[in-house]
Amino acid sequence: MEKRFAIAMDVGGSHITSAIVDLSEMKVFEESMFKVSFNSNLPTAEVMDYWENAIRTLLEKSEVGKLSGIALAVPGPFDYEDGTCWIKDQDKYNHFYGLNIKDLLRERFDFDANFPIVFENDAKSFGKGEVYKNMENLPKNVLAITLGTGLGACFIENGKIVNTGSTVPKNGEIWNLPYKNGMAEDAVSLRGLLSNYQNLSGILASNGLELYTLAVKGNQKALEAFNLFGEDLAEIILPWIKSFDANMLVIGGKVANAGDLFLNSFKEKAKQSGIEIELLLSTDNETTALLGAASLLYKA
Repeated sequence: MEKRFAIAMDVGGSHITSAIVDLSEMKVFEESMFKVSFNSNLPTAEVMDYWENAIRTLLEKSEVGKLSGIALAVPGPFDYEDGTCWIKDQDKYNHFYGLNIKDLLRERFDFDANFPIVFENDAKSFGKGEVYKNMENLPKNVLAITLGTGLGACFIENGKIVNTGSTVPKNGEIWNLPYKNGMAEDAVSLRGLLSNYQNLSGILASNGLELYTLAVKGNQKALEAFNLFGEDLAEIILPWIKSFDANMLVIGGKVANAGDLFLNSFKEKAKQSGIEIELLLSTDNETTALLGAASLLYKA
């Protein structure tokens, strides 16, 4: 079978990580990875200079020959089919609102009209990337969540995102599900974790690392804050694990690095609910996001 290659890009508010992906084997060439930091609120042309340089750098040092496309993992709001950016008032890409990224890239490169330029949501790219890392995961029903400043999620069946139907929440999103006196993201995010500790101790930790350090040192209030976090996570996602008949749960994001502090309480809740599920803790969000975006170009 002829080898096929693509450039994958993980687009953030302050950086781009890019690499060559072997689409035949769905592998990221980690030695090709190129990361550049920049201010995405610069004028559009200056930001695109950084993007162009990242792509040209990969093309020059990869020697892969013909490309089968470019795949980008991009935060929303964004029209992922059309390629139009609708990010607004988020202190990133201030000058990109209403602009078509496909057009901006075609202005810079000699791509023909049929050259594939595809886009995927960054959180969904992470989930799909974890599936495609091991092809044995393709037939599985997978729920992937990212825990950080927000609560991201995606439901994956046979390697494809599921956003509709009675087995998943509206638009496949869980961050805005009603929970307690607010919504899910209020409880299961960094701010939820810090709020747990403040409610228990009366002290507002300055960041997640401070709270993690307290817990590792045996601070009981900090440990309890993480336990409550795991219980809240279970209350929110276990009904959807059951509804979607998921047999694999992937947890990523910055807070996943503290999984040893909250997963025991999560597992206990799952056991009480009679739910058994394969659990994968991911700490490789960038490479995974690149693979997930490139999966849009994968042909089995």
